[in-house]
Amino acid sequence: MNVPGSPRRTVGTIAAHIHNSRCMWIKMIGARHGVAVPESVDARSVKTPELLRALRHSSRGMIDLIKLGVARGGSIPPAAWQNFPTDLVHFLNYFVAHEAHHRGQLCMLARQLGHRLPAEVTAGLWQWKKRSRE
Repeated sequence: MNVPGSPRRTVGTIAAHIHNSRCMWIKMIGARHGVAVPESVDARSVKTPELLRALRHSSRGMIDLIKLGVARGGSIPPAAWQNFPTDLVHFLNYFVAHEAHHRGQLCMLARQLGHRLPAEVTAGLWQWKKRSRE
């Protein structure tokens, strides 16, 4: 589905961007420390089932980066290019802000296109205790 006012962007390209961004950071920060780097996807041609699998893999990689930072005393290894300090607080804030921005885009886009998202999606975004147990 195309984004109104942005004909080259779709729901899929936004979701693929989230995955591919994760892959880039996993590669730059974690690869040399044994963190598995997921394959990037082609944002224009990836099919939904493949993208959902890819997002699970990059989510795992992000968790592994966090674990790496914890094992290093609360600091991630620096990347060749990085626009935030290497402590875990900044690292987590950077990625939460990035993903929240794009998740917000997807929720707004669904609403603009007349698709009502289920309550477990919209309200579920804020169920932090429940998400932490998952």
